[in-house]
Amino acid sequence: MSQGVYLDYNATTPVLPEVLEAMLPYFTERFGNAASPHLWGKDAQMAVEEARESLARSLGVTSQEIVFTSGATEALNQALFGIAEAYITTGRRRILAASTEHKAILDPLRILSKRGWITELLPVDENGLVSLDDLRRALRDDTLLVCIMLANNETGVIQPIAHLAKMAHEVGALFLCDTTQAIGKIPVYLPDLEVDLAVLSAHKFYGPKGIGALYIRRRQPRVSLQPLLYGGGHERGLRSGTLPVPLIVGMKAAYEQVSKDLVEESARQALIRDQLAQGLLHLYPLAQINGSGAPRLPNTLNISFPGAKASDILARAPLVAAATGSACTSARPEPSHVLLAMGLSPELARSTLRFSVGRFTTETDIQIALAYLNRALEALRPVG
Repeated sequence: MSQGVYLDYNATTPVLPEVLEAMLPYFTERFGNAASPHLWGKDAQMAVEEARESLARSLGVTSQEIVFTSGATEALNQALFGIAEAYITTGRRRILAASTEHKAILDPLRILSKRGWITELLPVDENGLVSLDDLRRALRDDTLLVCIMLANNETGVIQPIAHLAKMAHEVGALFLCDTTQAIGKIPVYLPDLEVDLAVLSAHKFYGPKGIGALYIRRRQPRVSLQPLLYGGGHERGLRSGTLPVPLIVGMKAAYEQVSKDLVEESARQALIRDQLAQGLLHLYPLAQINGSGAPRLPNTLNISFPGAKASDILARAPLVAAATGSACTSARPEPSHVLLAMGLSPELARSTLRFSVGRFTTETDIQIALAYLNRALEALRPVG
């Protein structure tokens, strides 16, 4: 695959060498169970707590507010079902979410609606932004929770979370923010966002797969959750299960590494992303960039090619790793719900590709990718 170009960093990232080096001892000589009372266990527990403290400090919260999970999907499920169970007797039965949320939000909401919860999806404008007025109209005295992600995984569009969270708090509602795609790409300081719950996943910022975290506010207000997993009372009773110490250590190392040059690296990636965009617009003048009128992640390009199917483009450019706009993995994919919510037609949504650059993407990579894509687009470009 050396001749290929990987432009799908929003899907996952490679583990940094420094991260792998930090993890290795905890697979071998420092293999203790963090819940065991002996020296090996205490060594593992110390590593876990050091990681928890490091992550918390970077995010601007306390270590007691961080719960380790297997990733963002589990964290979001824990937040949604845990909040619903904990506040079931309060009379607040309404949950709001942006229509462009990840399936790890939307699918649990469908289950909760079958259990009697009132769920409502908020519309977005043509750039994928939630309107403050739309949220204000949707908020009620019975609203328990509002769920809006910081940066969209498909378009990279960044929401004005602090303003949205403040509005939710004015009616006594809690605010859950999926920060998975934003962490490691832009500075994220949770107190500035004013959210009550947030999630992250290490494999999105050059850490290992299988480890993430859930932030749960402990003061002003203190947020209560019921556990999703039972059996041992780990993580202060909120998430039972033997802690994967090597992965937790890896997440800490990854966050520390990407934080060292985050501003400079983000600016570099934005330049490379824009070079790719300009090149594609030159190759295919009918193309349109989705979400371009809103703040976006510096590494993400969501672009439609009217008259050409995204799957056909990728089939003709197999050495370019990118993602289609589809969020479905069935044999007959549906068009992206994110793009449909932004007003794109199903046909245009199916013509859309997401490119996401990363720390190892170079200008040379972009030129190689454009050459591959040019051949693909030449064959698919509408005649006349």
